[in-house]
Parts: sequence; structure tokens; C-alpha cells
Amino acid sequence: MKPHVIKKAMEYRKLIDVLMSDSNYADIVLYGGNVINVITREAYKAHVAIKGKYILVVGECEDIIGNDTLVIDVSGKFIAPGFIDSHMHFESSMLTISEFSRLSIPSGTTTLVADPHEIGNALGPAGMLAMADEASVVPNHVHLVVPALTPDCPQLETAGVDVNSKDMVTLLNYKNIIGIGELQGFSNAKHVYRNTPEIITDLVASTTYATSIGKVVDGNAPELFGNDLAAHIISTGGTCSCHETTTKEECVEKLRQGVYVFMREGSTQRNMAECIRAITENGLDSRRAILATDDMVAEDLENLGHMNEIVKRTIAQGVDPLEAIQMVTINPATYFGFHDRGVLAPGKLADIAIISDLKNMTVDAVFIEGNLVAAKGQIVIDIPKYVYPNTVKNSVKRGVISKEDLEITSSESFAHVRCIELIPDQNLSGSLEFSMKVKNGVVLPDISQDVLEIACVERYGRNGNIGKAFVKGFGMTSGAFAESVAHDTHNIIVVGTNIEDMTLAVNRVIQMGGGLAIADRGRILDELRLPVGGLITDELTGSEVSKRIKELEHIAKTKLGCKVHAPFMHLSFLALSTSPKWKITDKGLIDVNNFRVLDPIKE
Repeated sequence: MKPHVIKKAMEYRKLIDVLMSDSNYADIVLYGGNVINVITREAYKAHVAIKGKYILVVGECEDIIGNDTLVIDVSGKFIAPGFIDSHMHFESSMLTISEFSRLSIPSGTTTLVADPHEIGNALGPAGMLAMADEASVVPNHVHLVVPALTPDCPQLETAGVDVNSKDMVTLLNYKNIIGIGELQGFSNAKHVYRNTPEIITDLVASTTYATSIGKVVDGNAPELFGNDLAAHIISTGGTCSCHETTTKEECVEKLRQGVYVFMREGSTQRNMAECIRAITENGLDSRRAILATDDMVAEDLENLGHMNEIVKRTIAQGVDPLEAIQMVTINPATYFGFHDRGVLAPGKLADIAIISDLKNMTVDAVFIEGNLVAAKGQIVIDIPKYVYPNTVKNSVKRGVISKEDLEITSSESFAHVRCIELIPDQNLSGSLEFSMKVKNGVVLPDISQDVLEIACVERYGRNGNIGKAFVKGFGMTSGAFAESVAHDTHNIIVVGTNIEDMTLAVNRVIQMGGGLAIADRGRILDELRLPVGGLITDELTGSEVSKRIKELEHIAKTKLGCKVHAPFMHLSFLALSTSPKWKITDKGLIDVNNFRVLDPIKE
């Protein structure tokens, strides 16, 4: 037997001694609270006894309270299992795992399942393994589900490193990696099958290997129904999740087909209210309904909370609080096979959230493996700052660009252009067309129509591509901003009212080695360096990042006139070539639905 198995046997033997003898006692008893039983969906008064990192018993436990037992009176409060975020990306917060954990633990989140898809696209296996290493040093449970393919659409975009089935043995057998993440390579099922069938063969090789060694496989099936959805489910190995569900009809279809629907509710992508209607209106069983954030910014984590905030929003949609809590505890634990958590029962890990206000999901205290880790919204243990090795830094490998590189040219006096439509709070985007002025052979952005230029600059030194198009929805009246965060291949994306400021912002991101930069009237107004893969900072704390992003967003709003909230995250998703309808990559304007590159000027 492996050492950890022997250790667990010894720990369990001690638990039995406490329960059965007259001379052994619990370490901690949470006394007089209302236990939330997510197995039976009921709440009732009971005590919870803890020994070491495990729950001893839920119920009467006066006979195992000794002189040294710490008895904590939680009368009038609710005792719940610790919360699980089933799908998220640390890179979207721009935080290390350590700093994300520092902000999220006080709100009751004890387990995180992260998809390092972003750093995987930028740095390949080296970046993902570095993140898995950091997962070992935090007090909460952090598991990774890795991409089986980067880039997701090889014909339509350029990643820093190409990942495929040849990498799965190394990745899936590494510590803290529990499976394959969102299978975006087969999201646009029909077009992938017709245009790049070899991708399907490679993905099935990866997912079959993963399931053969007991690993999970997450799906990614936006707007898929019927045969397309069935093919996607089969490609994952027959059991999968989907966090890209945006309508009630999709949610109904997927639940009926056995998909675990991760109802997304993050900082900019908010689909839970629509998805939950499959349960509140159609009366479907919620056992396969799971709440997840996907992407949250540091400011929201710090000011709103994490999974407790998402549960609160779900309750506000008419869901019973106990049922909503099931969606962040037993439901995800069942999907991932976390047999040691997700419920309050004997022998389970003592990962516990103490809640004082059930409707508003106010978390008073948090225990992880029997240790008090947070109280009254504050972390009470030390989480050391984590610094990444230089091997995952310096990911920007291209020289500076000229303004001519960003110009969209035309020989006409007016150009009929294709334009991406930004849809707030969604991954989805629209498609529009406009007539634009041409000056000296260059098509100009038109502030009066809110039609700005958008570009995506390949940053890994692989081909020097620059994709160019137009976008509507930011409402900017001046300047430009650029960032090396552009889902999922994370080339440098920029939007602006004029080419000069766009060029300046892009070049500042290149000079920093990755990050965010705001330019206006020929000067840089502010910036934030992201040295780890051009995605994460290990130089600032979570609170410091929250403050800096707030300052940058304030400048975008007040100096540039940007009208959309969380503008940097909204911009980053306009490069997501697996999410309908039109997107921008380093290869150009992408018609996602038809799997092709479009000319930004329509002849």
C-alpha cells in the first residue's frame, strides 16, 4: 500500500477509538448549530465533532467532549460543508493560487478546481506543471484539469505552445492534476468534424486515456443540441460537464442528456439566472446542476465574496437555500469523485463553513481539515507569498510594432466593414456591419457610431501575425488599451479610438513582458505588469491587484470614456475563437460559426 493509504488507515483507527472508548475525546465540537444536511436536503439542530482533520460524528456528542476539547458555541448559526468552485481560471484574476486563496477562503470556499488553460496556451506543459506545484503549498484543496489541446482552433489562432495527446501521460499523472479541462477543441462540433477531423481523433485518444486512469473530463458545448451535443458528450468519454450553457433550453437539453451543467456566474459572464429556470420553471432535478464562476476578478473576490456570493444570487432567483448549497457541495463532489468532502458526515474531511445569515450567505468562520482558517471575513492563518520560477516568465518574444502594422487599408473613400458586437456579461458576441470613412487609404475608427478598431498581435515570436477588425460596444471616446490576456491563446489584444494610441499601448505591453497598458493622446496613462506567462503577477498581493485593477478601470472610464464594466475582461474574451459569433485572433476576424477567417472589409 502507498504511504498515504496507510496513514489514512491509522487516522481512521483513531477516530474509532474516540467514538468507542471512554478515554479518547474530540478535538473540537461545533455546538448547538443548525446542520445543513446536503444528502437529505434538510437543516436541523445538531453538533459536529472533529478529530484531527476529520468529522467524527454529526449529532449528539456530549460523551466525547473532554477537558481539552474546544467547544465552540454556534447556536443560531448554520453549519455547512465547505464550498467548491468547480470551474475557474486563476489567470483571469491575474493572481497566483496563493493570493486567490487568501481572498476566497474567508467566504467559505475550501476547494477549487482550476483549468490552467490560459497558462497552458501561453507556456504549454511547463506552465501547467508550475501551477500544479503551487497548488501543493496552499491550505485549501486545489485541483487542476488541464487542456488536451492548445490552441483549440489551430487553423484560426496561434498559441505559445502546441499541446495534444502526446502530453497527456506526463500531465495527467502529475500531482494535483485530476483530469482534462474544458474540451473546447470540439465545441464547434460540426465544423471541426468537417474541417479538422484529425483533432477529434487526437482528443478522443486523450479523453480515453484520462478515463482509463480514473480522471474526469470536462466538456464545453455552447449552443449544441441533438447529434452535435451527443457527439461532444461521447468525445469526453460519456460523462462530462458544460459551463458554456446560456439559455434555459440548452440547460434542459443538457440535463436530460446527462451533462453536469456548471451554471456560470462570474465577474463578466453571468448565465446562472437563465440556466436555473430549467429547475425553477421546468421542475428538473438539480442533482446535476452545479454553480461555478469560470472567471472572477480580484476586486469582486475581495468586496463581494466567492461561492457564497454565487449561492446568494441563486437563492435570489427563487431557489431554496439548501438546494443552492447542494450545488456547491455534494453535487460537484459527486461529479469529481471527491469522496472525502462535500457533505457533513463521519469520516469526511472537516471542511466547514459557519453561516450566520442563510439568505445573504454571510460566512462567519471557515474550517479546512479541522483547522480554523478564517473568521469574520478575514484569513487567520499565514499564506506565504509565492514566487514563480523564471522559466515561466518572459513569455513575450516579439519586437515592437509600427502604426502601419495596425492599419486597415482601403482604396475607396468609404469602406463597408464587418464589426464584432460586444455583448456585456457574455462570452458570446454578435456580428454587425457599418460604413466607415477612409482617410489617406486608411479606414478610421468612428467614435460617433462607437465603432472602434480592435487588433490581436501574436506575441510568442512564432509567425508575427496581426489580426485586425472593428468592434462596437466599448463606448470609448479617446485613447486605447492593450493587454496580454486574450482568451484562449493570449496574444496581445488592443482596442482603441485611434491607431497611434493603440500602437503605443501594444508596445508598452511588449516592453513589460506582458501586462495591461492604457494610452491616450500619445502617452501611457497607467499600466500593470503581469510577468508570469503574461497573465499573472507574483509581485503583488490580491488586495494590491484589486486596487490596481480598480484604478485602471477608473482611468478607462473617466479618461477614455469606456462605458462597459470590467473592460479588460470583456476585451479579453473577444479573442475566444470557440464561442460564437465573431471574434478576433492573430489570424484575423473569425467567423466562429462557419470556422473561417473573414476580411474586415466587405467587398
